[in-house]
Amino acid sequence: MDYRTAFAISAAGMQVEQTRFNISALNLANANSTMGADGRVYRAQRVITSAGSGNIGGFNQVYTAWKNANAGLAGPHVEDVVEQNLAPRRVLDPGHPAADEKGFVELPGVNPATEMVTLMNSLRAYEANVVAMNAAKSMTLKALEIGGK
Repeated sequence: MDYRTAFAISAAGMQVEQTRFNISALNLANANSTMGADGRVYRAQRVITSAGSGNIGGFNQVYTAWKNANAGLAGPHVEDVVEQNLAPRRVLDPGHPAADEKGFVELPGVNPATEMVTLMNSLRAYEANVVAMNAAKSMTLKALEIGGK
């Protein structure tokens, strides 16, 4: 396996985890928003990923070179970011400007605990990809040292 393959796979994993982290942070930031720019309650989003089958993190020439020989070694990629179909939370707050006639305000159905777990998981996965990339770098440098003697 070419050392650049390991870099490409780790880079693809880091890109996926960064997207997952950003979407989860967006959900947390909007957890108490009453309505978005479109006039409706914010809907939590989720990242849909899949095993790679195509361009890995912009390393197209690397991917093409090893695609057939290493068919199972494709990095992940983001398929889509979709809105979740969660019911909004209803909170009693009669003084709020967005309250209905009964004094209830509709807030997004974002669960802060779930979003925090998602943030921690994506951070750990990102760190694991950085460690894998650094290991590949170390092996490459060691191979160059050995080859240079």
